[in-house]
Amino acid sequence: MDKVEIVEVGARDGLQNEAVNFSTEQKVTLINRAVEAGIKRIEVASFVHPKLVPQMADAEAVVSDLPDNSQIDYIGLVLNKRGYMRALATKDGNKRGVDEVGCVTTASDTFGTKNQGQTRAETLAESKAIMALAKRDGLKAQVTISTAFGCPFEGEIALETVLDMAKSLAESDPREIAVADTIGVAVPNQVEDMIARLKETIPHIPLRAHFHNTRGTGIANAWAAYNGGVRVLDSSVAGLGGCPFAPRATGNIGTEDLLYMLTRSGIKTDVDFDQILELAKWIEGILGRPAPSMVSQAGGFPHAPLKERSIPT
Repeated sequence: MDKVEIVEVGARDGLQNEAVNFSTEQKVTLINRAVEAGIKRIEVASFVHPKLVPQMADAEAVVSDLPDNSQIDYIGLVLNKRGYMRALATKDGNKRGVDEVGCVTTASDTFGTKNQGQTRAETLAESKAIMALAKRDGLKAQVTISTAFGCPFEGEIALETVLDMAKSLAESDPREIAVADTIGVAVPNQVEDMIARLKETIPHIPLRAHFHNTRGTGIANAWAAYNGGVRVLDSSVAGLGGCPFAPRATGNIGTEDLLYMLTRSGIKTDVDFDQILELAKWIEGILGRPAPSMVSQAGGFPHAPLKERSIPT
C-alpha cells in the first residue's frame, strides 16, 4: 500500500479554539515533539488578527523560536494579504521563518463572511493572489476549500460548487488543494464521491483532506479519502481543534487515532505512534482534562505478556 503523509495541525487548528491558552514555549515544545516523532509538515501558526483569534497572537514569536531544520516544512495559515505579509516577514534577515503558506477559501458565502469577512468569490480571488505572491517570493503555497461538505449556516453545499472552486484554484498551481469538513458533517460515501470527481476535474493537482470528528465519522472519512487516492491527510495530536466561527464544531481527527488506523492497516507514515501518544498525554496535562481522541484514552493495540502464567486446575 502507498505511504501517507500526515500534516500535523495541532499547534494551529488544534489550539485556536481552546479555552486554555498555551504559552509560546509550550507551543514550540508541542511542535518540536511532533517533529521528533517523525512529522515533516506542520502548521505552526495562523497570521490572523489577534483580537479575532487570541490564541494565535504570538504567531511571530512561535516561528522565531523554532529550530532551523531543513527537513521540515513549517506552515503558516494566511487568510488575506496582510496575513501573508506577516508570514513573509518571519523570514527577514537570516531567520528561517515559515516555508509554506496555507490559504483558505470557503464554499459558503455566509461562513466566509463570518470567518474571513469575505464571500466565496472574494476568498477565491484573495487566495489566488496570495499564491501568486508566494511563487514570487519563493514560498510553497497550498489552499483549502473549507465547508466543502456542509455549512453551519447554509446547510448542504453543492458538489459542483466545490468542483468549480477547485478548477479555479488549480490555475494557480498550488502544492495541493485540500477539502475540509470544517464542521464534521461528512460521511464516507460523500467523501468518496467528492474525491473521485475532484480527481477527474483536476487530475494534475495533488489532493489533501481535512476532517473533524464532530459526529464520529472523521476517521471513517479519512479512510474513504485514502481509498479514493488521497495520500496527504491532516490531523491534530490529542484530537484538539475546532473553528471559533462555526457553532459546535469540535476537534480534528486525532493524529494518534489516524496513526493507529493506518499502521494497523499496513500503511507507512514514518511517524512514531508511541511518541505521538506520549505527546497527547503531555497536552492533557496542560488542558487539565482528557484529550478528545479515542486512542489517547484506550492506548494502542494490546501486547501479549512475554510469558503466559499457567492457571492451576
